[in-house]
Amino acid sequence: MILGYLGLKEINGSLVVLDGVRDASNEEVVDLRLENGEVRRGRIVQIAGERVVVQIFSGTNGISLQNTRTRLLGKPMELALSPEILGRVFDGAGNPIDGLGDVFPEKRKSINGSPINPVSREYPRNFIQTGISSIDVLMTLIRGQKLPIFSGSGMNHNELAVQIARQAKISGDENSKFAVVFAAMGVKNDVAEYFRRSFDESGSLQRVVMFLNLSNDPIIERILTPRCALTAAEYLAYECGMHVLVILTDMTSYAEALREFSSSKGEIPGRKGYPGYLYSDLASLYERAGMIAGKSGSVTQLPILSMPNDDITHPVPDLTGYITEGQIVLDRSLSASGVYPPVSILPSLSRLMKDGIGEGYTREDHAALADQLFAAYARVTDVRALSSVIGEEELSPTDKTYLAFGRRFEQEFLTQGYHENRSIVQSLYLGWELLSMLPRNELDRVNDKLLEKYYESARTAAQKNTREAVENALENS
Repeated sequence: MILGYLGLKEINGSLVVLDGVRDASNEEVVDLRLENGEVRRGRIVQIAGERVVVQIFSGTNGISLQNTRTRLLGKPMELALSPEILGRVFDGAGNPIDGLGDVFPEKRKSINGSPINPVSREYPRNFIQTGISSIDVLMTLIRGQKLPIFSGSGMNHNELAVQIARQAKISGDENSKFAVVFAAMGVKNDVAEYFRRSFDESGSLQRVVMFLNLSNDPIIERILTPRCALTAAEYLAYECGMHVLVILTDMTSYAEALREFSSSKGEIPGRKGYPGYLYSDLASLYERAGMIAGKSGSVTQLPILSMPNDDITHPVPDLTGYITEGQIVLDRSLSASGVYPPVSILPSLSRLMKDGIGEGYTREDHAALADQLFAAYARVTDVRALSSVIGEEELSPTDKTYLAFGRRFEQEFLTQGYHENRSIVQSLYLGWELLSMLPRNELDRVNDKLLEKYYESARTAAQKNTREAVENALENS
C-alpha cells in the first residue's frame, strides 16, 4: 500500500527524518515531491518506532520542512531487467546514460538480491581464461568463484580490469553464453570515459553491461552500484543461462562511501572509522557469486581493491580476504621496474584452483607446473636475499641459474602487453620453457611421466633454438 505524508521533522545532510510513520520497511523506496513539483527519490535506512530516516539519492538542497509531500511506495529499489541490457551503459543507480533510452523490462528485481540456499549451491568447477599468464597458470579464476585483486593507489589496476574484461572467455561452445558486468565506483570523468572507450573500440561492449558511478555523484548511489551490477548479473546467469564475470572497481571507494553514510547516521565507528557491520555488508555482496543447482549459468566475481598505503592489513582488504577464496596481489616494486601486469606471485593464490584445472579442464600438467613455478620463484627470492649479502659472484652455479630464471620469469612470463592475449596452452608452454633452464634434479614437484613429456621436449626445443641462434650469428659475421 502506498502511504503519503506532508512535512518533514528534520533535514540533516542527505538524510531527512519523518515522524508518525507506520508500517514502514527497511530499504523501502520513498518519493519526495517538492513545492515546485520536482520529485526526488530516496530509501528508508533507519526505523525507530514511528520515526524513519530516509536517504535522498540526489541530495536535500531546496527541500522544505513544511510543504514536502512524502510517499512510501511499499517496495524496495528495483532494477529493470531484460536481455537488452547487454551492451548498455548505466549510472550507479541503474539509469541508462548511453542515450539509447530506457530499458523495456521483462521483469523488475530488488537490487538487494535473494540469499542463496547453501544446500542448492554447486561446487565451482572449470575455469575462466583471462589471457594473462600469471593469473591463468598460477592463480586460475574458477567459474562461480570470488577472487579479489589487491592493488595500491595509483597502480595500473584500471588497465588490468579492462584487459581482463576484454579478453576473458570460457572454453568451447559455451563462450557464446559469456558476459561481463563491469561496475566502477567513485571514478573520475576521464577514467569513466576510458572504460567506455576501451570497450567500445575493442568491440567487446556488446557483451558488457556497464555501471558507472562518478566521484561527484551522491555517495548513496555508490552504495547502490555493486548491488545493481550483481542484480543484473544474477538475472543474466540464472534466468538467461549465461556465465557472467562481475568486475567491481574500486571496492575501497564503496567502503569509504559506506563509512561516510554510517557517520551521517550517527553510528558508532569501528576500525579506522568504518562501521562495525562492514564485514557483513561486504559478505552480502561477495556471497552473491556462485553456481546454483538446476541453473545452467554462473556468477563469478573479480572485485578490485586499492589498499591505502599498500597496507594489506587495512580493514577493507583484510575483511575481504576472510570472505573470498584467495587473492591476486599487485606489487609496486614490480610495477616500478616495468612489469605489467605486476602480479606478486608468492602472496597470491586461488583456493578453488585445484578443482577447476587439470585433465578435462585445462591440461594434465597444469597443477604440477604451477607448483613447480611457485617453488622455483620462492627459491629465486631466497637467492636474491643471499646475493645481496655475499654478492652474486660468490653464489653457487645452481643459485646463479635461479637468478637467471627469475629475471626471465619476470620479463617473459609475468610481463605481457596490454593487448597481448595468451591462450592457456601458450602460457603452459611458456612455463615449461622457463623451467627448462633449471637442472632436472631441481624439479621436485613434478613426476617423471610429466617431466619426460613436457620438460624434456621444452629443453630440447630451447637447445635447438640456441644452436640456431649461434649458427645465424656465425653466418652474419
